[in-house]
Amino acid sequence: MNAPASLNAAQMEAVHYLRGPCLVLAGAGSGKTRVITHKIARLLQSGLAPKQIAAITFTNKAALEMRERAKALVGPRAAKDLAISTFHSLGVRMLREDGEQLGLKPNFSILDSDDVLGVIRDAGACTDNAMAKRWQWTISLWKNQGLNSDGAAAAAANDDERVAARVMALYEERLAAYQAVDFDDLISLPLKLVTTCPEAKQKWLNQFGHVLVDEYQDTNAVQYALLKGLVDHPDEFKRGMFTAVGDDDQSIYGWRGATIENLKKLPEEFPALKVIPLEQNYRSTSAILRAANEVIAGNPKIFPKKLWSEHGEGEPVRVAECDGEEHEAERAVARIQALRGNDGRIKFADFAILYRANHLARAFEQKLRAAQIPYKVSGGQSFFDKAEIKDLCAWLRLLVNQDDDPAFLRAVTTPKRGIGHTTIGKLGEFSAKWKTSMFEALFAESLPAALPAKAIGSLHEFGRYVNDLEHRARTTVGAEDAKALLLGWLKDIGYEQHLYDSEDSEKLAASRWSNVMDFVDWVAKRCGGEITQEGGTFESERKSVLDVAQTISVILSLAERGDEQDQVVLSTLHASKGLEWPHVILAGVNEGLLPFKADDEEMTAERLQEERRLMYVGITRAQKTLVVSTLRRRKKGRDTVAGIPSRFIAEMKLNQAPANEDPRERLRRLRAELGAKAAAAPAPAEDR
Repeated sequence: MNAPASLNAAQMEAVHYLRGPCLVLAGAGSGKTRVITHKIARLLQSGLAPKQIAAITFTNKAALEMRERAKALVGPRAAKDLAISTFHSLGVRMLREDGEQLGLKPNFSILDSDDVLGVIRDAGACTDNAMAKRWQWTISLWKNQGLNSDGAAAAAANDDERVAARVMALYEERLAAYQAVDFDDLISLPLKLVTTCPEAKQKWLNQFGHVLVDEYQDTNAVQYALLKGLVDHPDEFKRGMFTAVGDDDQSIYGWRGATIENLKKLPEEFPALKVIPLEQNYRSTSAILRAANEVIAGNPKIFPKKLWSEHGEGEPVRVAECDGEEHEAERAVARIQALRGNDGRIKFADFAILYRANHLARAFEQKLRAAQIPYKVSGGQSFFDKAEIKDLCAWLRLLVNQDDDPAFLRAVTTPKRGIGHTTIGKLGEFSAKWKTSMFEALFAESLPAALPAKAIGSLHEFGRYVNDLEHRARTTVGAEDAKALLLGWLKDIGYEQHLYDSEDSEKLAASRWSNVMDFVDWVAKRCGGEITQEGGTFESERKSVLDVAQTISVILSLAERGDEQDQVVLSTLHASKGLEWPHVILAGVNEGLLPFKADDEEMTAERLQEERRLMYVGITRAQKTLVVSTLRRRKKGRDTVAGIPSRFIAEMKLNQAPANEDPRERLRRLRAELGAKAAAAPAPAEDR
């Protein structure tokens, strides 16, 4: 069920089309990454240098996979200079090189979402975390639509939005003072570069001879404008040298600013656009694809496309009607056990249970644990993404590299120590003027001209503490002493009290402090010196706390990657996009859940179309078997309500499929068949 050994006719056409703008409509499982990497090879063959080819995708994981596949095809030397990156990484590169034209110093800070939330809370003088998060979300959506605070104020539709626009103006002021940007700025500021700075525009137009964009249907308005800015060459023979690869049927991120309008704009703004559909699917059986095609036929089509496969009919798609969430989970567990009982080659990792909302995972987790079936929840928050762990990592990063401004900004304000945004802003302006890091600027002789004595006293106290902590971290070796140092540090900065002060719930604060203790143990163990039982008794290598801190980025990435384990995957439909499994169960396929609709929401035509695309994504994750599970009664808050099967089940047109079969009956039948096979098998040679 892998991608083809050689390119099919449509893939070949997409790879070899070099005469202008090209849109490759890559249906689910149609080998789009293969097309992109082969097109990179073809562009190199046509005479472009590796650094003239940009391939842009949406996640670091996808960019890494694309680079590895390109390396296998064109060799490591050529692959090294290819500009394969995410939109955000490309934005960072553009701003590091040319951001000074917009008033940014080259070592500007990049704030993550937790940093941003803190700045927004401060800007809006807000103690309500939920309100600050709403502002953060609204400001991000405005930025993704290409609006600044002035534009947001003009577009504000009600009092709440008008307040958010005022907060946005204050937030912009603070970012400028801190010499910092957020993730949305990594797209909007490069766009500003190529639209308002003629010299920078010409440089980047000349930089790339061809731009490839993966998952094009997920672009927002600003990303589309940036792509256009990178290919809108004044020379008509060089204009529009790009390949957009995407699928209008898999556009499922409208809630975060992605717009399907970008697909409609392409033929209007680039009349010479060549459209090439990839319809052969290398993943799924015909029965699964037929159900997917029938569902998506309910949406209006921008470009016609119908998936087909050479994998044969396969098993029919089945509908499982369940009494409630517990029964649904029991049936899923029974199905996993039945299929594995019938075929010993089937692994737990061959199964995925997909659902529309995170809360639906709970019943499946309980039943899988009870059945001793290993599982992992995909799309949940990583331990290392928790705010308290990011806080501590920022401190450790600052010990290693005192020029790390984002780490400085987080450490100096977490916990709060009487150093306000005005002080930080002036320190940022001072460090930008003298081209130093913010930490280095703390001890500059001329700083008293920029800041009052009280503020300088607080900054000096912080700076001296960091220097002292760095010295102790460098000289503290071994797990036991490391743990004592780390606990002493947390006590010095009052971190436990900070957690309790910043949470309304004591239970939640205690849970976060428990995470901090886990992190302390995790770092301390890596400092070594503990007696370990591994083929003998010996002492592990002893390292200083600073040694461990220096490798923390690598340690974190390895810890998050982990080994590929044999586990059933539980995932939201959104997080499942781009993945595939031999056996898929779509859970909770009921009205109100999929399509999702809250009581106070109106189900607009656009919303329904996006929910239908989400169902299509779920169906096309399956390679061999698909079960669609629906509830007769479902939980809604504290109540239990009647469950109405999703309209999407009827749209799949499974009327001709064989009658549904209870998994328990199927399990009994399969066991009987296995017993009969074993009885009929010839005896081993030694028994004859």
